[in-house]
Amino acid sequence: MGRLAIIAGTGALPALLAARHPAAIVRLAGVEATVSAAQVIEARLERFGALFDDLREAGVTDLCLAGAMRRAGFDRASLDARTAALLPRVMAAQGQGDDALLREIVAIFEEEGFVMRGAHELRPDLVAPEGVLAGKPPETGDAARARAILTALGPLDVGQAAVAAQGQLLGIETLQGTDAMLRFVAQTAPGSGGVLVKRAKAGQDLRVDMPAIGPDTVALAAAAGLSGIELEAGHVLLLDPDAVRAACAAHAVALWAVP
Repeated sequence: MGRLAIIAGTGALPALLAARHPAAIVRLAGVEATVSAAQVIEARLERFGALFDDLREAGVTDLCLAGAMRRAGFDRASLDARTAALLPRVMAAQGQGDDALLREIVAIFEEEGFVMRGAHELRPDLVAPEGVLAGKPPETGDAARARAILTALGPLDVGQAAVAAQGQLLGIETLQGTDAMLRFVAQTAPGSGGVLVKRAKAGQDLRVDMPAIGPDTVALAAAAGLSGIELEAGHVLLLDPDAVRAACAAHAVALWAVP
């Protein structure tokens, strides 16, 4: 791998990657990334052409998109010529859903000669392995129910997570994210003892949108009255595995991963 730059979103992942791989940090205007680095490249979504030039000047050959990023509009008055030429492609992809938008962004960077790396390639130790990771999985059919719903909705680009209890769907992740779904479940079905299932969507490009959970996810699941969390083995990141397991123990939430 050549010179790496991390396009940093919010959350813990950018810092976890930078801790193992010295990298330049691309800080997008309007994104509250907390990771620091010796070299920071300031960027704007309206000025992709300038970003390409800055990356090349810094000797960057490999890129990793890491952390949560909200969709943002374009200030058309600030577009540079390269971005203006790309805008129809980006807007068309955005209208097809998150997966299509991310695939288009990856294609644009690859056309410019950059290699896109996934967080799981840089930190394979963060990937959930198959098996029981904490506690004892509940003996219910709730995980299978939530898993079946996610499998059915995946081709529609809807959700990476669902909650089921007593055979009923209590929540499905939408654009607002897993945390918002768990807060909704806490308000509408407290103490259900249900299960959160987190899986990648069919055909999802894991290089740029790999599902992840952290200690806060476990705490929110516990606050929602859930008894366990099931992950897709090899397809979900644990944002600090030791901290995730400790949170499971502290909140009496089981954690396991299946194919």
